[in-house]
Amino acid sequence: MTSWRIEQVTSPDEIDAILAIELVSFTNPWTREMYQAELENRGVSYCYAAKDDEGTIVGFCSFWRVVDELHVNKLAVAPSRRRSGVATALLRRVLSEGVALGATRATLEVRRSNEAARLLYERFGFTVANVRRAYYTKPVEDALVLWRERLEPV
Repeated sequence: MTSWRIEQVTSPDEIDAILAIELVSFTNPWTREMYQAELENRGVSYCYAAKDDEGTIVGFCSFWRVVDELHVNKLAVAPSRRRSGVATALLRRVLSEGVALGATRATLEVRRSNEAARLLYERFGFTVANVRRAYYTKPVEDALVLWRERLEPV
């Protein structure tokens, strides 16, 4: 298994690589302006990228830390690198960073049909707490609201 270098995204120069993954991963992708605003919202918004041995971004995870909660906004991996441990490495790092920032629990939304993501989150101790009906569009679908209580380094 390849080991991925996980680094915080701090430069707008990395947004293009993130957008390329975003566009093939989500039906309502964020825009360059949204990512730029996230980078400028220091202390609340964070984004981490997984890089391969050549330094190519192969996945990313963005989150907010609000008081004692970590909210995962996006987690995506380039299609050619899926099922190779990238998402696991990213989530492990993000949860650890959240703890270091003072988060004691974590939350996220996931499409009901996204079984691969749901299984990943379950492996990390997330459980379904609620359902947001018709939360997603293109296609319309419910979101499962997942929580992990008692967050600690993983």
